Amino acid sequence: MPAVDASFTLAGLWHSLGWPLLRLLMGLAAGLLIANLLEALRWTRHLARLAAPLARAAHLREVAGASFSLAFVSPAAANGLLSESHNAGELSGRELMLANLFNSLPAYLVHMPTIFLLTWPVLGAPAVFYVGLTLAAAAGRTAFTVLLARSLLPPPPPGCLVCKAGSDERTRWGAALRTAWKRFRRRLPKLVYFTAPIYVLMYLLQHYGFFSLAENWLAGHMGWLSFLKPQAMGIIVLHLAAELGAALGAAGSVLQTGGLSARDVVLALMVGNILSTPMRALRHQLPAYSGFFRPGLALRLILANQGLRAASMALVTLLYYYCS
Repeated sequence: MPAVDASFTLAGLWHSLGWPLLRLLMGLAAGLLIANLLEALRWTRHLARLAAPLARAAHLREVAGASFSLAFVSPAAANGLLSESHNAGELSGRELMLANLFNSLPAYLVHMPTIFLLTWPVLGAPAVFYVGLTLAAAAGRTAFTVLLARSLLPPPPPGCLVCKAGSDERTRWGAALRTAWKRFRRRLPKLVYFTAPIYVLMYLLQHYGFFSLAENWLAGHMGWLSFLKPQAMGIIVLHLAAELGAALGAAGSVLQTGGLSARDVVLALMVGNILSTPMRALRHQLPAYSGFFRPGLALRLILANQGLRAASMALVTLLYYYCS
């Protein structure tokens, strides 16, 4: 009898597909519910005040400022808020794109402690440079978006009619919860119908080697990285194949044995991070964004988001290379 693939047993599917998909859906659903509740309670205008100076400088509406502030806590909830406003006609497609890019800094800061706690025990001092460079890139993306939005968008009308409507009335929790739950139930099926199939497709592509083929192709076409030492190529390949964890293990090993300097390790991790952008977008962002936005719109948002991210990371990497 032919051997049974262990990953396609019931237990294997649950651990490799079912549980990760369930966690993703629960996270997206929680973000959507929080966004709906904030809208129903009319708290978005209070959140918007926290980011009001930046939002005003960017000619963005209050909901973009509210999304920016919310992204410090939950990027998924911030996307849910933008999705609700776009569907209600309060944000145009261009405003939605710019508001999503505007959230680059707070969305990164949510994950920065985890990244630092992963890198510091393995790398020590070079972890500060690596995390500092990625933070500078995120801040640069938000700053660039402010300038871009200011040049593309007219100043918004004074105040926000949507936010002012009923602002003198005290919203009761009971009514707000009912409204939020009603909207949540209406949007939840769409979230599941779009996210689950795309996540399963990504799982199958990974299981049958599509991502491995893409990673091997990238690894075989890295002659243009001759400015890096040969020992750095292993870190980059592992970053492509297994993301940050395996790359950190390799980086820590060559750093301790003296095969690479701290500068070389930081450059290798930055280059690996940049080259893994397409894989990251397909594996992680496409299923998550498709739960909030139409697939075509989700793809455009991801391309803009990840394209700007790769460009900003390349810029800070070049600056580090020439200045260190």
